[in-house]
Amino acid sequence: MAKIIAVSNQKGGVGKTTTSVNLAASLAAMGHRALLIDFDPQRNASVGVSIKNKKDEVYSLLVGRSAFESVVYETFIPNFFIIPSSADLAAADMEFASTPGRESILKRAIAENVLLFDYTVIDCPPSFGFLSLNALVAADAVLVPLQCEYYALEGLVTLLDNISRVKKRYNSRLVLEGIVLTMHDKRSSLSRQIEDDVRANIKDKVFNTVIPRNVKIAEAPSHGKPIMFYDLKCPGSVAYMELALEFLKREKESSL
Repeated sequence: MAKIIAVSNQKGGVGKTTTSVNLAASLAAMGHRALLIDFDPQRNASVGVSIKNKKDEVYSLLVGRSAFESVVYETFIPNFFIIPSSADLAAADMEFASTPGRESILKRAIAENVLLFDYTVIDCPPSFGFLSLNALVAADAVLVPLQCEYYALEGLVTLLDNISRVKKRYNSRLVLEGIVLTMHDKRSSLSRQIEDDVRANIKDKVFNTVIPRNVKIAEAPSHGKPIMFYDLKCPGSVAYMELALEFLKREKESSL
């Protein structure tokens, strides 16, 4: 069954794009057809898999200039596809300001085509506006990367409240897939405290897998590669593969 996951956090620098790219790549490496939609005008996800400067991209899909099949590009990884972004996406809010049903434009644009993929991962921008709303309306579930520091934790309540509002008003099927702790430093008492607080309050919605602070994760995008194709054995690569395995295990358990 095809599933759409929006990777979202209103705070920047929490590992959102890194998680989007590496979860999708890990799922593809495990044999699942995975589509990554770069829904951030900064287009970091596109650059992170060596896809950039394409004529047809997600903005042209939204405005009806391009068909779905023309904006989907194969990556160098088997089973892994991407709809790239461009700076034009930043204008989408103004472009559709007076459009009826503007919150569902992405949902309508991808429609039945996402059934071609086992998993579609949407990399949302680091803010809650038109683009993030469209991603949440189109999605079945939300995955929240949470950096292990105080300010990131402080914004979590607001984010969860926004997800609840979208579910109530626009998308009744939307669920919280889970929270992924990122940039975790096991030597830091603050990281351990944040982890304890989140697990105590949100319990089973927090993934057991924790993404460590790892320089290789930071280096990989500059080479246009997901971490497992940059350094397979580094702690960051191992962690994202474990995250994908845990994600699939949870999917299986929830379907029983």
